[in-house]
Amino acid sequence: MIDPIHSLAFSIQANRGVYAILFGSGISRAAKIPTGWEITLDLVRKLAAVHGEASEASPENWYSEKFGKGPDYSDLLDALAKTPAERQQLLRGYWEVTDQDRDEGAKQPTEAHRAIASLVSQGFVKVIITTNFDRLMETALADVGIVPTILSTPDQVHGALPLIHTQCCLFKIHGDYLDTRIRNTPQELAAYPAEFDALLDRIFDEFGLVICGWSADWDEALRKALLRAPSRRFATYWAAQGKPSETAQQLISHRGAQIISIKDADSFFQSLQQHVQSLEEFSRPHPLSTEAAIASLKRYLTEPRYRIQLVDLISDEVDRVITATSGPQFATQGGPIPDSETTTVRVRSYEAACSTLVAMAPIGGFWAEDEHSYIWQRALERLSSVISGGGFTLWLELQRYPGTLLLYGLGLGAIEADRLKFLGRLFSVPVHRENSEEFPAVQLLPPFCLFADGGQRARILSGMDRRHTPLNDWLHDVLRKTAGRLIPNDNRYTLVFDKLEILMALGYARHAKRSNDWYWAPPGAYGYRSDNRNRVLQEVEQSISSMGDQSPFVASGIFGDSAKDCTQALTAFREFIAKVSGSWL
Repeated sequence: MIDPIHSLAFSIQANRGVYAILFGSGISRAAKIPTGWEITLDLVRKLAAVHGEASEASPENWYSEKFGKGPDYSDLLDALAKTPAERQQLLRGYWEVTDQDRDEGAKQPTEAHRAIASLVSQGFVKVIITTNFDRLMETALADVGIVPTILSTPDQVHGALPLIHTQCCLFKIHGDYLDTRIRNTPQELAAYPAEFDALLDRIFDEFGLVICGWSADWDEALRKALLRAPSRRFATYWAAQGKPSETAQQLISHRGAQIISIKDADSFFQSLQQHVQSLEEFSRPHPLSTEAAIASLKRYLTEPRYRIQLVDLISDEVDRVITATSGPQFATQGGPIPDSETTTVRVRSYEAACSTLVAMAPIGGFWAEDEHSYIWQRALERLSSVISGGGFTLWLELQRYPGTLLLYGLGLGAIEADRLKFLGRLFSVPVHRENSEEFPAVQLLPPFCLFADGGQRARILSGMDRRHTPLNDWLHDVLRKTAGRLIPNDNRYTLVFDKLEILMALGYARHAKRSNDWYWAPPGAYGYRSDNRNRVLQEVEQSISSMGDQSPFVASGIFGDSAKDCTQALTAFREFIAKVSGSWL
């Protein structure tokens, strides 16, 4: 099952500025800002002192014995301070920073505040709603150069710019501790000014919502606003420590919210920011745009005088891919545990890092002359290397995925242009395994050869759980757009794709050590697309039958050095297909 925080990260990154954050006192807990209950107990201690009685052992019990009921934050404030101004003066000491606080690092923005500020600075979040009186969020925003539009009074809301025109709107619905109009008592929290209600209605209708550190138990007017939201255009996520309260659960059910179980607000928002940042890094357009790279490639391929520029173009792009895929997001150990979501994210991240190079590949394969072969062979060899070391097996195996992407991209172009010799050279590129053993690329890069347990491990990818050839099907879809410049027709593209995989299977079998009674070739989507398979095999057989050793399939050396060898290989392949048709086809 996909972790909700991963779904949230995808949504925030893909829908910049669409999600609002609502947080309460729980987010400030790590800053040693007291919660409402802690303030309540402290006020009880002060009240007991006024009575000349000791309450340190159990302020709650003292209050219950003294007044016949448990202490209540709002009741205490109403009894001790009769006006908003008096309550503001009574409470401000709980939020103002003293020299001692600074020395102890207290009442400073938490990691949660700073993670939210980072999301704001990058444009992912524009609206923040808080029930808190403190100014920790403002401080965190100022530290990243953001001056938010602060709304804490009806007149401020009335005169505010539309949300779409603000870099960040901080809506302090219960006020600011320096304003005498702060809301504390049940009466004050039961209803908001009309201006507040109107703005909340807009936010809850037009924005997705991330809720954290808010119990929902005391704020009646805020609950009403959530309940009356006319629609839910975007999802609601509720981050909670332990089981949400009964009141919160009612809102969660009403909003159809996703619950995210968290350790604390700091770790939650830090993790969320990091996930969003990782997705952003691998979705960011490359400094050298794909279109510019392809235009340069076409120009350099036309004339020998551009040979050096061609080498530099491809080598530099390979360097960028290697650098990008060597970062912490691709760590094999100490990182996330492989599951459907994390594996899909990692595969997509590899694809994003390789996007420009892979877009160049079909063009390179289509126009590859003999003098170009070594350039692409070297690129393939470098991308297919596996960094030694331990870690999760799946992460280690996926290190060769960029090589698979490049091989398929080049192969599609080569097949379309009938450059079979070039394809044969690609298949023979030496690739080093972790133990320094050297194998041809055709034995290590096909989807069923990437994984120790065969291609079925790729069923962990999102949407691939019921596929017979999951990674083959995944690649078919991923490369469709890339190859569309050369092969615009869908049926033609699928035929070329299947032809590439059939020749890859034949090439694997040739290089594999086998006895007379054993034959195996990596499966592909050609297994269940029998019409394409038969069409390709007939084409190959007819070419060899009519042209003999002069057939381009023989000359390529992919699956034999003579017409006789190739014919025997085709016969063995057909027998293999018939034998295993009930298993992996």
